[in-house]
Order: sequence, then C-alpha cells, then structure tokens
Amino acid sequence: MTSSRRCLAGAFLLLFLAVGSSNNANAIPAFARKYGLRCSACHVAWPVLNDFGWRFKDNGYQLMNDRDAPIWQHPGYWPVAFRMTPNFHRDSTDKVQADTTAGPGAGEVQVTAHGFDLSGLDILTAGTLEKNISFLLVPSADETGAFHFESVWVRFDNLAHSPWLNVKFGKFELDNLISEKRILSLSGNGGFYENYHFVPPGDNNAWAQIGDNQLGVAWEGHSANDHTRASAALFSSNDGNVDLVNANSYSGFFNFTQAFDLGGLGLQRVGAYAYIGQAPTFSLTNGGDPIPGSSLGNASFHREGVYGDFYFNKLDVAVYYQHAWDSAYFGTSTPGNGLLPTGARAPTWNGIFVEPHFTFTPQFVAFGRTEFIRMSRQALPTNPSDLGNIDAYTIGYRWYPIMTSRTGLAWHNEYSWIRQTGTSPVSGTDLTSGTLFFGFDFDF
Repeated sequence: MTSSRRCLAGAFLLLFLAVGSSNNANAIPAFARKYGLRCSACHVAWPVLNDFGWRFKDNGYQLMNDRDAPIWQHPGYWPVAFRMTPNFHRDSTDKVQADTTAGPGAGEVQVTAHGFDLSGLDILTAGTLEKNISFLLVPSADETGAFHFESVWVRFDNLAHSPWLNVKFGKFELDNLISEKRILSLSGNGGFYENYHFVPPGDNNAWAQIGDNQLGVAWEGHSANDHTRASAALFSSNDGNVDLVNANSYSGFFNFTQAFDLGGLGLQRVGAYAYIGQAPTFSLTNGGDPIPGSSLGNASFHREGVYGDFYFNKLDVAVYYQHAWDSAYFGTSTPGNGLLPTGARAPTWNGIFVEPHFTFTPQFVAFGRTEFIRMSRQALPTNPSDLGNIDAYTIGYRWYPIMTSRTGLAWHNEYSWIRQTGTSPVSGTDLTSGTLFFGFDFDF
C-alpha cells in the first residue's frame, strides 16, 4: 500500500473512531408531543428511563393532571410512534456444522457474513383511554415484515384513589427494573440478556423466558413518590404465545423494588424477584400431531434473583444476579409420562451481569456489559460440569443528534462477543461468535 493510501485509510479509521467516541424498546415520542416535553424529560438516553420516566410509567403514562384524559387533547393528536433501525452488521461464528471433510475438525467451519440490513419494525401506541385507564398496543414485525403482537394490555390505575391499586390485563412485560425492552444494545449477540433466556444444553424448558412478554393479569403498586414498588403477576406458561399453547398451566412473577436518595449522586434502586411456575412436558397426539389444548405432564421450574441500579452522577451501573432451577423432566427433555434417565437430576445454574452506562451528555452515552452463566449441577452426571457455561461481553455507544418532542435519532455502534462451553455441533468444544453492528436507530 502506498503512503498516500495508508494515510487515507488511517483518516477513515480515525473518522470512524472519532464518531464512535463522541429490540423492541419502548421509546414513544407521542408522549412528548402530548405533554410538550423533550424525550430527555423521561429518558436518561432513550429508551432507558430516568426517575421521572419511571414515575410517569408507573402512574399509567400519566402526569396526574388534567391533560391525562384524552378528551383534553387536540382532535388531531394521534398517540402513535414508529421505530426501525437500518444497519450494517458483521457476524462471525467459529464452528458451524457443514458438509465438508477438509482439514482438522472435519464437519465444522467458521462462517462470517456481513452486509447492510434492516431491523424489525415496532409500531407503538400507548396512553390513556380515559383518565386512570391506560393502554399499550405494539404490533411488531420482524425484518421480513411478518407481524405479531408484542404487547397488548389495558391497565386500571389508582383504584380506590390509591397508587397501590393498579390492575393490568393482557400481554405485558414482566415488572423487572432492568428491562430488556429498554436495553441500549441492539446486535444479534448483544441485544438481549443471556440470563433472561438461558436454557442449558439438553433442557427443553422454553417457557421460563423472563425477557419475553407474557399473557396474564398483574397487580402493580407503588408509593406516591415511586420509591417503593411491588407487583405480582399470574400468566399462562406459554411464553406469550396465543391460541392456548400449553393450556391449563400457569406461572407467577413477584417483584419488589426500593429506591433511596444519596443526595448529589442521585436515586439508587435495589430489588428482588421470584419467578415460579409449571409447564407441560407433552401433549396427546392424533396421527402424530399434538392435539390443541391437551398439554399434560406439568413439571416445575423457578428463578429468583436480586438486582440494583446505581447512579454516580454521569455513571450508572446495573447489577444483576439470578439462581435458576428446572425439573429433571425439563433438564433431560423427558415427557412427564416417561421414565427419567438413570441418575437424572434437576439442573441448576447461577448467572450475573454488570452493565455500566456513562452519559457524557444527554446526547451521547457509552455502554458495556459483562455477563456470566455458570452451571452448578448438570441434569446428567455424565455431562461435563461446565457444559453450557456462557461468557458474554458487549461494548458500544449511542450519539443522539436529534431528540425533540417530534422524533428521535441515534447513531448506534456496538460490538458483542459470546462463548459457550462445550456446545460446538460436531467436536463438542467451545462455541464462540461475535457481532459488529452500526446503524441509525430512529423513531417518530
């Protein structure tokens, strides 16, 4: 490469780094338009909520004034927002099973793909049907345009004039302070919390996904200043699927959060939760096909954890720990009417993540995440003790050139990397993958 070309390449690299230095998420500019506020009124960096945003959400998308009821809005007001992210990403996986016999590790190859792409589309409409009757409706499409309903709920707020009496019915996010729907990272590897979705190798319990919206009913209550929050939800054990998939089984999610003020450092929040449920392990069949509504053989599972969100001026750090347990029927993918393999046990594991955000200005935030999952007991004693362990890392930034009551635009850059122990498809060695992602995240 000539000297001039090296200089040109270096200039482009420096430009990229200079810009860098400077999933269904609920960021709804319609609220800002309704109340005449900027996005920063409710968000540290959208879609992450600040303390005012938490109070607004917990009050049922209300400021508790006369403008809450839609009858007081201009007839032309339409509480709808759209969000999408055109992007470029490079994805690489080191061991993919392929029809090849060349070289060592026959049958496994590294696959790298890169190019320009689109995210899915979120259409968000939310607000009040009447004062103290709130709603959220989110039709979402994947990147191919196939639609589903991500959220559909109605909530009755301040029953008996008490902030402790709010009842929600429909499909909703579980009341978790560290919300996956408001996550800053967006890539295929980093755009979700591994702990919220982890299933050990050989386990078939797909129904305990903390990060997924669920179909049910919930009580949610909070103090007048929103420093103390509590909730309890009962929902079908079907991971939010419709048409009574896994009919006749239910789960419960219980959460408590307490905030305390450290003066100039800001409001600190800590909390604890328990997720307890049962789900079927098999269905009756007709001609080999499952009969709808005939799910049987319920097996148990539970998840419990503690978390905190701590602010130190411009730095905030989310910390999360979870312990998880699945029935041996789930752990070995054994139907409830079958015999467990010899020596089968209930698998257990523990997970943790630490996620810091540094808000240089309201229009520029850097973020990272370190996440670990460790198996403490395998479903089968013959499995390696570390089979399925996960190490995951994410780092990135978001720059917001536009944040108004009409729209939001973020230039998003991110890199994420994951390693899972012993899960490559042929050799059974560690499986790693990495994603480089950048694009424009916008809503209006």
